[in-house]
Amino acid sequence: MNIWQPEPGETLLARAPVTYATGAAMRVRGMRWFRDTDRNDIQHELPGWPEGPSYTPHSTGGTVALKSLKGAGMVVGTAFMALLSAAGGNIAGPSDDSGSDTPDEPADEVEDFPVMWAAPGSIARTLPWQLDPGRTDQNHQRTHAIVTDRRLVIVELPYKKNSKEVDDAVLWQCPRTDIGHIELKDFKDGDDVKIVFVDGSWCRLRCVWRRHLTRYLENTPDLLTLESLTPQQQTAVLDFAAEVEMPESVSPIITRNACGHYHVDILLPSRFTPAFGASEETLTMNEDGQKADPLKYHPEDL
Repeated sequence: MNIWQPEPGETLLARAPVTYATGAAMRVRGMRWFRDTDRNDIQHELPGWPEGPSYTPHSTGGTVALKSLKGAGMVVGTAFMALLSAAGGNIAGPSDDSGSDTPDEPADEVEDFPVMWAAPGSIARTLPWQLDPGRTDQNHQRTHAIVTDRRLVIVELPYKKNSKEVDDAVLWQCPRTDIGHIELKDFKDGDDVKIVFVDGSWCRLRCVWRRHLTRYLENTPDLLTLESLTPQQQTAVLDFAAEVEMPESVSPIITRNACGHYHVDILLPSRFTPAFGASEETLTMNEDGQKADPLKYHPEDL
């Protein structure tokens, strides 16, 4: 087993499965493109990339037909749910309020769906082809993004259902200074993130655990040491570490939110998996070292 580890003095902040995103609007559903700045398809220009699927957007007529079928299905579904409800059936289900039916960028989300936007020689062109679900078997291989205080790393690892074995192979990495900014893209499922590099190139990735990944990727965090906290805060962090059985090889990730609350994440190596990446244990505490009441959380606490 080979689990990627940061260098001495470097702090591991987050790890989550990622792939290139997939179109959700009717015209581009199930598709993705790799574009230059003139909107040309460049997938055949990318060195070392194996052949992958070539997509053609659905025609306007085909899109209308798909929408009609979807509308008919929704009518039938609504009637069926109403029948279940009238009969006393339990119709509760999962919900996700991070998605949106309104596109931020219709040209790139409805009419077209680029997941790479890159001029010749730009950073985004160096990203690995293994991120493409059209070129890899997601039933047997996964790709993870790893965020540290110094860099962003992409690794590939074998995947077996219910297996927790992690065997990383590094595919790509860049220093944080190469990242200009990130944008959360909420259209449809709300699982996408756009990483814009300093040279203007960008990629659009899908990450079901998006918030876990982007919390520390949006801005370089100002990490606090345990010794910099008050005695009461230190006690709270140490008690929490003992509660989750943090090993000596791991250090808590401590940051201070703008609202004044302190955020503590502990990444337990025993919980690294190919399916979910790193699952953190989290403590939010106030300035007195008391666990914050979830009902009094601020937006930045979430």
